[in-house]
Amino acid sequence: MEDPRAATDASIKEAVEQKTQRETRHDAKHNEPEGVTDKPNDEGIKLAKDGVDTINQGSKDDVEALQKIPSGPPHSIFSNHQKSYITFLAAWASFFSPLSANIYFPALTTLARDLHKSNTLINLTLTSYMIFQGLAPTIFGELADMVGRRPVYVLGFVIYIGANIGLALQSNYAALFVLRCLQSTGSSGTVALGNGVVADIATSGERGKYIGYVSLGPMAAPALAPVLGGVLSQFLGWRAIFWFLTIMAVVYLIVFLVSFPETGRNVVGNGSVPPQAWNVSLLSYLKTRKLDQQAEKEELSRTPICDERMRAQKELAERRRLRWPNPLKVLHIIAEKDVGLLLLYNSLVYTAFYAVTASIPYLFQQTYGFNDLQIGLSFIPFGIGCALSSVLTGPLMDYNYRRIAGSINFPIDLKRGDSLQNFPIERARIQVIWPTLYIGAAAILGYGWAMESQAHLAVPLVLFFVIGISLTGAFNVMSTICVDLYPMQPSTATAANNLTRCLMGAAGTAVIIEMIDGMGRGWCFTFVAAVVACTSPLLAVIVRWGPAWREERRVRLVQEKERKEHRGIG
Repeated sequence: MEDPRAATDASIKEAVEQKTQRETRHDAKHNEPEGVTDKPNDEGIKLAKDGVDTINQGSKDDVEALQKIPSGPPHSIFSNHQKSYITFLAAWASFFSPLSANIYFPALTTLARDLHKSNTLINLTLTSYMIFQGLAPTIFGELADMVGRRPVYVLGFVIYIGANIGLALQSNYAALFVLRCLQSTGSSGTVALGNGVVADIATSGERGKYIGYVSLGPMAAPALAPVLGGVLSQFLGWRAIFWFLTIMAVVYLIVFLVSFPETGRNVVGNGSVPPQAWNVSLLSYLKTRKLDQQAEKEELSRTPICDERMRAQKELAERRRLRWPNPLKVLHIIAEKDVGLLLLYNSLVYTAFYAVTASIPYLFQQTYGFNDLQIGLSFIPFGIGCALSSVLTGPLMDYNYRRIAGSINFPIDLKRGDSLQNFPIERARIQVIWPTLYIGAAAILGYGWAMESQAHLAVPLVLFFVIGISLTGAFNVMSTICVDLYPMQPSTATAANNLTRCLMGAAGTAVIIEMIDGMGRGWCFTFVAAVVACTSPLLAVIVRWGPAWREERRVRLVQEKERKEHRGIG
């Protein structure tokens, strides 16, 4: 399939080439070095855009000078300031999904009392939220690839706002359950969309910086959301939580519609192709209208380049085939031996993490008699640990990557990237995990027995920080290696990771209260810690046999590609 980001420049190159060949065909045959007219460089395109019809092709010096200019269109026409602003809005949008999940925790016991339901049934609304948190990105991501980022953002926030209004007005458990599913559907796609926006506007050399900016929203939510939820629930009632989310989402949507440009590369290329008329931000519309009015005053006619851009827009539209997104595509990745084992273990660690967080409102209300505000404040150590983990884990992975590369004399190319075909990426990544896994498992064990013995409040709070910094670091590393193992489709691999861990995490939150009541606090979390520790040899299996499985996959995919090409030729 043709790369959409080259559509604009390909169209312009074709027009310049045809015009140049018509006007200089004779000279090109006798005087041109071979390949100059067949492959016009970007400087030639730039001159054509400025109204110069021909290039001095007969001059050898001019040709040599033009050949020295780097070829290829820019990855994005957006300026650095525009990229920063676009990334800021993407990070703000990504804040809503974890915000909606965590702001809800302090009000769980209050909801159970007001709706006359058990804590187990109220916890099922956490389960339903996590299920749709896993499913939504697999649908929204593919939909955004077809129609662009802006329409999918708007669709998601319209669903989200409607769900929050319904949640604020409902008074029965069935409505709470269904509307939490809709709330998750509307907000959960924003995390995947944020990564897609960064890929649209940033090259691989600068992408890490912008990914870091986008991650600030999801990482800030676990620390801020429970506190906000506790304050709102304690002083204004649990309905105020959903009115607060509604107001925040409406404010964001207004800012988004006014100023966020379409970035999808299958819609606007590198940003130089105009999007559909209905897909233009207000600022972009006003800017375009002003330019059109100036052109009319100066009686300027449409240039050939404008015609070519409109043709490029039409070609991109024809290439986009609308269909219902298929979330089952991720099953192909889950079926891979190394990726499947990694996703299984990552899901177990993720479930252990959420089993602890889901138990806090129930246990802290019973043990310490906390109200909603106090329960919300208890989540702060978790949030601090998660934030520190995101800061520390990345440099630690980079350091171990360099260390392993140095030990095997593997050259590192930070500009073009490295081929991992002969590099033990499994060992380089997984070595970082071992300490954090066992520290996290020990902290979960300690938390269970601290609650069993009704220890001083400081004990579980310190353990929350340890669990946050250790387990978050562990599944962040595993999420990174998931993309490393499947570099051909990193977004699909991320969707597969999100699907498996959210579904298993949903199952864990659904049964954790029953496990605590049936097994006792200490033995319940002893079991959870034992699962994390005893299944960790799955990672050793990946280190031992993963490189061979990865090579088998690479060879198989190359052969499949060759067969498709042969069928196309035949």
